[in-house]
Amino acid sequence: MNRTNGTGPLRFGPITVDPPVVLAPMAGVTDAPFRRLCASFGGGLFVNQMVTARALLEGHRASWELTRFHPEEPVRSLQLYGTDPHHVGESVRMLIDRDLVDHVDLNLGCPAPKVTRAGGGAALPYKRSLLRRVIESATGAARAASGGRVPVTVKFRLGIDDDHLTYLDTGRIAADAGVAGMALHARTALQHYAPRARWECVAELVQAVDGVPVLGNGDVFEGADACSLIESTGCAGVVVGRGCLGRPWLFRDLEVALRGGVSPAAPTLGEVRDAVTEHVRLLWEWEPGRTLAGFRKHLAWYLKGYPVGGEVRRRAGRIERPEDVSALLDGLDPTLTPTVDPATVVRSHSGALRRVALPDGWLDDPDEDVVLGDEADALVSGG
Repeated sequence: MNRTNGTGPLRFGPITVDPPVVLAPMAGVTDAPFRRLCASFGGGLFVNQMVTARALLEGHRASWELTRFHPEEPVRSLQLYGTDPHHVGESVRMLIDRDLVDHVDLNLGCPAPKVTRAGGGAALPYKRSLLRRVIESATGAARAASGGRVPVTVKFRLGIDDDHLTYLDTGRIAADAGVAGMALHARTALQHYAPRARWECVAELVQAVDGVPVLGNGDVFEGADACSLIESTGCAGVVVGRGCLGRPWLFRDLEVALRGGVSPAAPTLGEVRDAVTEHVRLLWEWEPGRTLAGFRKHLAWYLKGYPVGGEVRRRAGRIERPEDVSALLDGLDPTLTPTVDPATVVRSHSGALRRVALPDGWLDDPDEDVVLGDEADALVSGG
């Protein structure tokens, strides 16, 4: 780690990330075609979807399928989920021994009820002893298996809710455990994706773990947002999630802004069409013959903000094959510009939760040396 804050290159062990931008792992989104498309617009680190440690150890075929990377991806970055230190450590060792990854990120921030109800994701950092054992198992396995070649990072939230904030303790524990970096999504699990991210907490974490790169995550929708987040907090870089959905050119805008340039205007519908066409080409190359039903959400995101009409949006929700996408795009006016700034349009889930689902008695004692049952690690990979 040669750098902890500012706007130059970011380093996780032997990996250089320049510009200091990371694509957040998103279930059903950050597959190889989407990662490659984003990378074609600008630099950064592009993280694969979440894989469950226990599923790997048990030989779950779909989970191992998620560990695939395209040969053209320069850094194979994978997010790992687990609550059992043994499962986490052994899966890290296995991934490295099979030469499948260059970087592992631990999921400590997922707010989904099926995850937190089992004590995982955003719930796990509340149990400090278990948290330490999970992280140390991952970093120890990575060091032993790779000799420092494969860095381990962690991604987490502010805490469960405002009465149970854990981010400073989590950062210190992770730093002591030898992580190469950490990312803070500046919201609690209860807040989910609303209201505004609390960037001031990123600044607090930067000060608390001096010497370890901290990345800020939350409300980075355009180049100026990344610059403001870094300048106001001193963080080492930014993590981008919802902001790039249907907008892979955001990585171009971020790179331009972070290098001192002016981001271009929102693309015309013709430019969007070109990105969609390339996305479909990459998908078909990756999984030829497979239905494009999973691409429908992407197509809806691409069209957000553009005045294409309700019938086009309905057709977009029924596409099956590349020719369906081509027929839809051919009927659009390529000169159209967005009537609403696409950067401001809500994508994916955006609201707060009514409550955070937790195991019984989870909040009684943060220092309890808890051991979770097998159900906590029984989640399917990908989210």
